[in-house]
Amino acid sequence: MAEITVFDRIKRLADKQGKSIVDVEADLGFSKNYLYKWKKSVPSSDKLAKVADYFNVSTDYLLGRDTKETKTADLADEDTVFTYEGRQIPTEDLEYMKRLLRGGK
Repeated sequence: MAEITVFDRIKRLADKQGKSIVDVEADLGFSKNYLYKWKKSVPSSDKLAKVADYFNVSTDYLLGRDTKETKTADLADEDTVFTYEGRQIPTEDLEYMKRLLRGGK
């Protein structure tokens, strides 16, 4: 049985979001075919983290060290940078989300 690579995990995540690898590369500012190289090589930690943040998974998941696909974070955690589709959610939007979750208060 073939080993599942970092690229395979990224491809699976992209497919779930209806995106192609080319779309993901463009969204992340990577050059064309950059992610395809990860079929046979280990990515740098900063690029791996960027992809993990984009898909809201851990780097350990991408590396195959963790089978849990999603990671969680608490909106009350002031040290966490929250993103949506690879872009940081503005502070004022986070505050609005918190108010909604509190019942509009």
